[in-house]
Amino acid sequence: MAGWYEVNKNAKGQFSFVLKAGNGEVILRSELYESRAGADGGIASVQKNSPMEAAYASAEASDGRFYFNLKAANHQVIGTSQMYSTAASRSAGIASVQANGSTTDVRSAA
Repeated sequence: MAGWYEVNKNAKGQFSFVLKAGNGEVILRSELYESRAGADGGIASVQKNSPMEAAYASAEASDGRFYFNLKAANHQVIGTSQMYSTAASRSAGIASVQANGSTTDVRSAA
């Protein structure tokens, strides 16, 4: 099963999206956008940039956990991963975003 994007709107009217793998696990989270059009633009940026290995910035949190950011060509962060316990699991997360990021399946949260 292929992955999909899920767009959410919070109580303040701001939008965000997550990219989910085929098993439903969240593999990338966006920042907040003021409009649905902004969130849709963020999704388009993930679709464009996710296949490119150079778009990923691997990092380590102060508590020793691992994560990554997906960046656009202008170096702006367009998505952040969950926290991983190992660098190897972070690499698997990057591979999952690379595999699922180009999906055109966009859903609104219930």
